[in-house]
Amino acid sequence: MPYLVSADLPTSSAGSRFRDLLERPQILQLPGAHNGHSAIQARNAGFEGLYLSGAAMTASMGLPDLGVITVDEVAFFIRQIARASGLPLLVDGDTGYGEALNVMHMVRTFEEAGAGAVHLEDQLLPKKCGHLNDKKLADAHDMAAKVAAAAKARRDLVIIARTDAAASEGIDGAVARAKLYIEAGADAIFPEALTSVDMFRDFAKAMPGVKLLANMTEFGRTPYQTASEFEALGYSMVIWPVSSLRVANKAQEKLYATIKRDGGTKAMLEDMQTRQELYDVIGLHDYEALDASIIKTVVP
Repeated sequence: MPYLVSADLPTSSAGSRFRDLLERPQILQLPGAHNGHSAIQARNAGFEGLYLSGAAMTASMGLPDLGVITVDEVAFFIRQIARASGLPLLVDGDTGYGEALNVMHMVRTFEEAGAGAVHLEDQLLPKKCGHLNDKKLADAHDMAAKVAAAAKARRDLVIIARTDAAASEGIDGAVARAKLYIEAGADAIFPEALTSVDMFRDFAKAMPGVKLLANMTEFGRTPYQTASEFEALGYSMVIWPVSSLRVANKAQEKLYATIKRDGGTKAMLEDMQTRQELYDVIGLHDYEALDASIIKTVVP
């Protein structure tokens, strides 16, 4: 239904709805959605929460994931995804766009835009994708201060602390950081770029009772695991951050090559969303009916 009608909107905050999903016994599956349309498609497939990846977001803008975008640019993506889908959204908050006060500004902006959760990472700028080399880590206590600032600024936004320490400090270093971040006010921990099933298992065993997030990104350092396999390892959430963008980009690449080769799109018609399918996804006829009903009530 159109988000323009207040009766069609959720009655509880995105943060509380995300928290409710996280408290359920089964693992929370959060596919990446890089725009409003993909968010609707994910919802229609049966997902109850979504993830907004910084890597997918920046790539969709033609930029690398190096922390170059701003809070307001991310808020634009949050608003369109939250409005389009109505689902609680976990947002990639990178390093918080600065220090403690910047983190607080980010939290308030994201929450007002409709985010249900955010994760912060313990890298230094220019930050990198977690599955790349030569990441520079922030001091653990400086990161803990950011987590505490985020917890102080939120209303009910879920705060997830990401640590990239496994690559340089090992599992013990990552666990030590994670425990410090939990003490600072994080609701959950995201251990990034673990490279084996044993690492995932060992990290979970070292963090009993803590909600944990697994990242199942393709072409990275993490071996492929299903949601149920991550759940068996002790994880409460799993994200597929860039999958939707990868598939869309590959299809678009094929389309442009076809047009250049053939001078038209006929060979791609079978791979296209039809006009009717497009209108069904975005609810065109619901909006038209809403418009007609409003006119009918005010025009004799």
